[in-house]
Amino acid sequence: MKSERWQSLSKTAVLAWAVLLCAGSVSAQSPADPAVEACRTTGLLALQEKSPSVRDLIFDMETLAVSKADTSVGEVPVRVVIMGEAYLERKATGKPQRFVCLIGEKGKVLLTFFTAR
Repeated sequence: MKSERWQSLSKTAVLAWAVLLCAGSVSAQSPADPAVEACRTTGLLALQEKSPSVRDLIFDMETLAVSKADTSVGEVPVRVVIMGEAYLERKATGKPQRFVCLIGEKGKVLLTFFTAR
């Protein structure tokens, strides 16, 4: 079961990198950007589902890369790819985690994926 999950996560990571390579321009974003906030809130909810001790998700704005995209994964259009580092606020301070977030039509978050360094 674990190897199936790892293969699925590996495919997701490869897919995310491929989407990024096909993406358009990369720009720095502000915390008020709706796409960034959508990724943060959906990512936080997903993390809290697995680990209730996570209180907040803080994106490192200096590492954030936001790319407009005009591509698709299968039949699903991808319009924005966001990558960077994030900190999970828990009882203890942690190391940053890398993340990728794919956004589709109408600002819908399709995938938020976190990985430890």
